[in-house]
Amino acid sequence: MADITHRFVRINGIKMHIAEAGPADGPCLIMCHGFPESWYSWRHQLHALGDAGYHAIAPDMRGYGTTSRPQRVNAYTQPRHVGDIVGLVNQLPHETAVIAGHDWGAPVAWNCALMRPDLFRAVVALSVPYLGRRPPFADDHEMKPTDAMKKMSGDNFHYQLHFNNVGVAEAELERDTRHWLAGFFYTASGDAPADQVTIGQLKKGDLFQDGFAWPDTLPDWVSETDLDYYASEFERTGFRGGLSWYRAIDPSWREMAPYAGAKINVPACFVAGDRDGVIANRKIYEETPNDVPDLRISRLLPGCGHWTQQERPTEVNDAMLAFLRDISA
Repeated sequence: MADITHRFVRINGIKMHIAEAGPADGPCLIMCHGFPESWYSWRHQLHALGDAGYHAIAPDMRGYGTTSRPQRVNAYTQPRHVGDIVGLVNQLPHETAVIAGHDWGAPVAWNCALMRPDLFRAVVALSVPYLGRRPPFADDHEMKPTDAMKKMSGDNFHYQLHFNNVGVAEAELERDTRHWLAGFFYTASGDAPADQVTIGQLKKGDLFQDGFAWPDTLPDWVSETDLDYYASEFERTGFRGGLSWYRAIDPSWREMAPYAGAKINVPACFVAGDRDGVIANRKIYEETPNDVPDLRISRLLPGCGHWTQQERPTEVNDAMLAFLRDISA
């Protein structure tokens, strides 16, 4: 099994921690994690891709782990994240890379392919399809995303608006970090019984965890050791960095204005779980080829929830390796 090594690089005004596996002269693939995770969410892929001869790299994204955690919300816009990955590639012995992402890392991956197709020759996205520069919950393209969320949710709870509530969100997540993470991972997975997840019944002002399903024992894909790692990282850093990604939604939307209506033109692969709430609206998933014309692999994994590469590592590894072989043929 390919060893995972760790080091730091200085890029784009921050210090970034990266985990890597495989030969340094192999084809490069960079994998961006989401919330509330770290490089560790790609542990299975680092081993598998490294064994297959790829130079596989998984950074702690800005705001997470031992990577820098800027204080200003505007430091977490999508162009800043893309700039981090561009800077990372410039520190590597590679002229190009394949970019991959899950959850919040998926928009980063899509936008890397959108902004720098000369540098990122292909894209792999998990869970979050390409949405482009548009509010996610309204057809009014002049309405900023948080206003669209408020309009659509009314008096009901909306987790992204909750995460924008500075201090309140931190207090909930940091009161008992390990317990909260166990509940969130389970609730958003394919293992939680649908009738035990009551987030859709919450009202504005409720806590997110009030709608969680709570596991008696952890599912097979996340061990006590895995949960200990995640919890120890957030107990050390707090959640402000990760939550800043949500708080930068409106500034990101403004900064992405030049790319309104743009398509992803590099080869692409998309994999998600059929129980992932992100694609509960199947129309978004089904319309992805309209904006990603060279979508070569598109798969829904039965029974899988949101934590795609951790819940179904073998299937995700197989899809990624098949895609990498295809674009190299």
